[in-house]
Amino acid sequence: MRLARGDAVLVFNGHDGEWRAEVAEAGKRGGILTCTGQTRPLQLPPDLWLLFAPIKKARTDFIVEKAAEMGAARIVPVQTRHTNSERIRQDRLQAHAVEAAEQCGGTFVPEVAELVALDRLLATWPKDRRILWCDETKVGAQVALSGAEPGPWAILIGPEGGFSGAEQIRLRAMPQVLPVSLGPRILRADTAAVAALALWQATLGDWR
Repeated sequence: MRLARGDAVLVFNGHDGEWRAEVAEAGKRGGILTCTGQTRPLQLPPDLWLLFAPIKKARTDFIVEKAAEMGAARIVPVQTRHTNSERIRQDRLQAHAVEAAEQCGGTFVPEVAELVALDRLLATWPKDRRILWCDETKVGAQVALSGAEPGPWAILIGPEGGFSGAEQIRLRAMPQVLPVSLGPRILRADTAAVAALALWQATLGDWR
């Protein structure tokens, strides 16, 4: 960071808000900061999870960064029938979430979970957490969120190849699932994630 002894910096740990600190010691491999006062309290996001099927590396990084910026509380990569990527670097994606919070002046960092099979995740899905399913088969249909209630939610974004027939049947059978369209055009997975986050935040989240 190229800071010298006596320089000021703003720091946060994701739990205690933002603090002003002063560099007490600075070295090549580490240093010591002394907190001098709190500048902002912890700003928690709404209780919103983003579930998405990983895609190419740079575009997966983009999804994680934008989800952290836009107020997702938890980010869950899911393995679907048509998911192109069979593995992720959870530690690297978590670092991207930290960087996004730093760059945007956030005080909270969402957890990036390990990759999990969609079937396994849905098998133990909480009864009180709704799922906003971005269903590509509903392209062009009217978005209907006006009657939805705030509370624990998740947004589900599918892979580039779409959800399989079996996955669609399972999702439609779940009472927690609300299928929606994201407009008259099919969106790329990374664009769909940003669009869905903006739609939910403006309708049910803390943008209202």
